[in-house]
Amino acid sequence: MAGGLFFLGWFSYLWFKPAPLPYTYQLVDEGGVSKYQNLPLQSWPDLKISKYELRVPSLEKPIAIAYRAARANGSSILLNWESLVSEPVGFMGGELAELATIGTDITQHVPKEGLILAWWDISRQLHLLSERETLFQSHLGQPLITPSYWKDRISVITEYERQFWGDQGNREETLKFEQFVDALSSEPTKGAARLRELAGTREAYIVVHPTDLYKVGLLRPDRIEIAFKDFPLTGNVHGLANQVKAWMKEYGYDTYTLQSLSEKVVRAYFLNQSKNGKILLAQMLPLMNSTPIDFEALQLVHKHGGYWVYRIPAAHNPS
Repeated sequence: MAGGLFFLGWFSYLWFKPAPLPYTYQLVDEGGVSKYQNLPLQSWPDLKISKYELRVPSLEKPIAIAYRAARANGSSILLNWESLVSEPVGFMGGELAELATIGTDITQHVPKEGLILAWWDISRQLHLLSERETLFQSHLGQPLITPSYWKDRISVITEYERQFWGDQGNREETLKFEQFVDALSSEPTKGAARLRELAGTREAYIVVHPTDLYKVGLLRPDRIEIAFKDFPLTGNVHGLANQVKAWMKEYGYDTYTLQSLSEKVVRAYFLNQSKNGKILLAQMLPLMNSTPIDFEALQLVHKHGGYWVYRIPAAHNPS
């Protein structure tokens, strides 16, 4: 009987034992901005930078590089993420040089009492670089971006990310972020009104990037159908356009937008808007055969690289 109970217990342990953590963050270097000449941060000499490699036990080389940044006595944030593999893992964002320019421009042109709305990770980066208040200030960790073959390890990955980054925010901030995602995935005019509700009565701006489309697609798959594919840059613009359109037609999508990943690679995000119609976020980004310039619900005030900045008009008060 004792032997039977032992084997039953061992079987239960194997059955319910959580899958091992597929990766770890390993600190490889840290120091001041002057130590990292590859990062365009000379305008922020007071930052402390920590460089981490995302390591998978079975691989010799890291699959991503993460840079954390902090000011004295401040919490550290993810400032830059360099993916070294083709499949998205961890985070998705734009070029740090573009983000740094946006941060500088916000400092120069947005009043100190102004409020910035953006995806939570971009919000934290812009708060650090511009010192303007952002609606989201915590590492909310949504969505969790992992390869499909790690799906059985979601719970252990989520806990590891929480412990590593900390500062997960409170229930109120999490709820506001859910409302923010709902606004971006709503019909454009209705979504813009929801953004104003989130901003309250303050002068407010929203910053968006093509990677936000993919993130919204993960959190609201019922509102947006999205896929992406990377294409090599050969110098033949017309050839690239033909490749992108051919892929779009083959897989049943009806529009796309592009993100430059490097001098050699461009990423195309494909959308299918025929089912649910155009959402606010898609209206705010340049898609095939459409531009956001004529969108009246929000006021386009700035654009640099993949980042688009809009002013959220004040709520209309009927007299």
